[in-house]
Amino acid sequence: MKVVLFCGGYGMRMRNGTSDDVPKPMAMVGPRPLIWHVMRYYAHYGHKEFILCLGYGAHHIKDFFLNYEETTSNDFVLRKGRTELLSTDIADWTITFAQTGIESPIGERLRRVRHHLDGDEMFLANYADVLTDAPLPEMIDNFARRDAGASMMVVPPQSSFHCVDLGEDGLVGGITAVSDMPLWENGGYFVLRQEVFDHIPENGDLVADGCAQLAKRGRLVAHQHRGFWKPTDTVKERAALDEAYARGDRPWAVWEHDNAGVHA
Repeated sequence: MKVVLFCGGYGMRMRNGTSDDVPKPMAMVGPRPLIWHVMRYYAHYGHKEFILCLGYGAHHIKDFFLNYEETTSNDFVLRKGRTELLSTDIADWTITFAQTGIESPIGERLRRVRHHLDGDEMFLANYADVLTDAPLPEMIDNFARRDAGASMMVVPPQSSFHCVDLGEDGLVGGITAVSDMPLWENGGYFVLRQEVFDHIPENGDLVADGCAQLAKRGRLVAHQHRGFWKPTDTVKERAALDEAYARGDRPWAVWEHDNAGVHA
């Protein structure tokens, strides 16, 4: 199944005061950028055809793959000056690099790569900057059995703030952590059918337009995930993932510990 990755946004909250044009999916976690971790997750489950929706800082992503160094994340033997890889990451991946505009919203980026999907009934989509250990085969199988146009992975609220219940007299009736409320957030992992294109207008958004319209028609389903899920919207969040990687705490790396879950 093809995987569409949205990796052309500015990622302003990742700038940290710098003026470089590195897109957010190229922020490093361990020895590899975020987009590699997301792609490795999909590849582990057998989905190795990627369509990259490029925009801001596209040359960074192109250069990374055009000059990919397998020895960074694979064991190898150096014999008589020649490198012999013991394993490989991307040798069996197919990656389409598609320029989808600098200012394009997510829905428009998806519209612009529709022809690369070859009319496939179902395909996967992701923001390319969120890591998870969600069971992808289960997510796909559940959606395939449903009569729906799209599936959105949802996760509990990540905020550490508290909501305050106020009475008319200004007295506080209760305080509840946002994470304990019966709410769900968009987790950024989608399984889509071609039907979604019917509801995304020119320069529209995947969620606000496409998914919202499907929801009104009873055609959107949610896959609830309470396991590991971490966004990387800020420098702090990216640094936390990088530190976790360094100490070996990386549950999103299903390819390292989930051999039984491999799907061809």
